[in-house]
Amino acid sequence: MRLGIDIGGTKTAAVAMDANGRVTEQIRMPTGWGGEAVVDTAVRAVTELAGLTGVSAHRFDSIGIGIPGQVERTTGRVSHAVNLGVDDLDLGGRLAGRLGIGVRVENDVKAAALGAYHLLALDGSMAFLNVGTGLAAGIVFDGRLWRGARGTAGEVGHMTVDPSGIVCACGQRGCLETVASGAAIARDWPTSDPLPVRALFDAADTGDGRAIALRDRMSDGLAMAIRNLVLTVDVDRVVIGGGISAMGSRLLDEVLRALRASALDSPFIASLELGSRVQLMPLGSPAAAVGAALVGVGG
Repeated sequence: MRLGIDIGGTKTAAVAMDANGRVTEQIRMPTGWGGEAVVDTAVRAVTELAGLTGVSAHRFDSIGIGIPGQVERTTGRVSHAVNLGVDDLDLGGRLAGRLGIGVRVENDVKAAALGAYHLLALDGSMAFLNVGTGLAAGIVFDGRLWRGARGTAGEVGHMTVDPSGIVCACGQRGCLETVASGAAIARDWPTSDPLPVRALFDAADTGDGRAIALRDRMSDGLAMAIRNLVLTVDVDRVVIGGGISAMGSRLLDEVLRALRASALDSPFIASLELGSRVQLMPLGSPAAAVGAALVGVGG
């Protein structure tokens, strides 16, 4: 029995998987704020799944954690997880000490990429484009994560698209994330809707010119991310996930429109058939938690 935990900024999801890769139990709970609370949340998730499965915590075959921020895979140390109030935390070591079993820790987007690949029963190569508060991708080749030399493979959100643009949270100017992400929409289209992109799309549908411009800017940015992923690593599939993917076909239609437009004047880009490579992750899929479970066994 394998256990995977996805620690998000507000919610933590956890799954138990059997030896055949089937999810047997899953739970959700609020995520605590700050390092101590994050550790306590993870321990509580393990305890609850232990109760549901009848397997004591130290007898799980593996435990994997997906978490935002920079992750040192060899030690399980997490840094710069700003949405969790974590600057530096020895998460792997702390959990191993409390649970009595080794724990593997991975960046949440990379874990989600591995989970998406598994849940969609894909083969070959795939990029998981996570469109949430930020913008990043995880890349999988033949069922294994490709992290790059220093773990930054897939960080397309921090490719500069406008050197004179606004300052990104990473310190650069004009990153792709500053125009194509949940944070970018929330900044430029203030609303009481818990999903600002929905309010933006609704306004665009009524003919609001500014809303249309912002919607098109985001769609063009996501199309650019897809092009960059295919042009750099030539993946078979690009799967769109993350909170903004809850827009479903409304989002996909706009991204496909932008991809078609980019191919009109370029036979080379047209030959890549980008539109046929793109799909949405099904809403509500526990990809990150499943990926964390797979990371726990060395994914």
